[in-house]
Amino acid sequence: MNETAKCLAVIPARGGSKGLLQKNIRNLGGNPLIEYTIEAALKSGCMDGVVVSTDNDEIARIAKLAGADVPFLRPVELATDEAASIDVLKHAVHFYELKQNLHFQYIMLLQPTSPLRNDYDIREAYQLFITHKADSLQSITLADTHPYLLREWNQGIIQPYLKDQAGNLRRQELPELYMLNGAIYIIKRDLLMNENLMVGPNNIGYIMPKERSVDIDDEMDLKWAEFLMQNRV
Repeated sequence: MNETAKCLAVIPARGGSKGLLQKNIRNLGGNPLIEYTIEAALKSGCMDGVVVSTDNDEIARIAKLAGADVPFLRPVELATDEAASIDVLKHAVHFYELKQNLHFQYIMLLQPTSPLRNDYDIREAYQLFITHKADSLQSITLADTHPYLLREWNQGIIQPYLKDQAGNLRRQELPELYMLNGAIYIIKRDLLMNENLMVGPNNIGYIMPKERSVDIDDEMDLKWAEFLMQNRV
């Protein structure tokens, strides 16, 4: 019978990227991007395993040097743009549990494109998840733009995206809204593996500040992360 462990962190990092070539190992502050997520996961003290799922030999080499486990190279069918995140996550959990003869209770997904998320965020999110006895957790940050301020554009004509009277409210009267920042996801292992869920019935949010919520998708995001890193207090 498999031994029971608490939490496994999975860091997905495929080699291909349309928006930013080799973004998972692009230089940021003198280090490959993925190193920041591996370091934060290890330093958090919450994990019984930190595994990187990649299809790329160079990413695997860098991840191992940073202290992560890379027990496999991701199958080709899970390394395409069309591959679903949940399938990548389930593959990593299944493979790692089998290899280590472990059964985890919780799975944490940490994307390497959130390099400013730190070990404090991981610890706080995990404790919040445990304290609330949640099924899942998603990290969020204050939304940059309220949907009432969004407009549809059609051949020069603009109209409110939301068609109701609230569009006439002043900015300061609009309720605060939050958006997913992609930095931290936690799910009960059995909901993921047995029920194919990434978000459970009792889903809670962990609020992160904007300065640690950068999600790198293109060159501008990388430059902004570099600026924030150099000017953090």
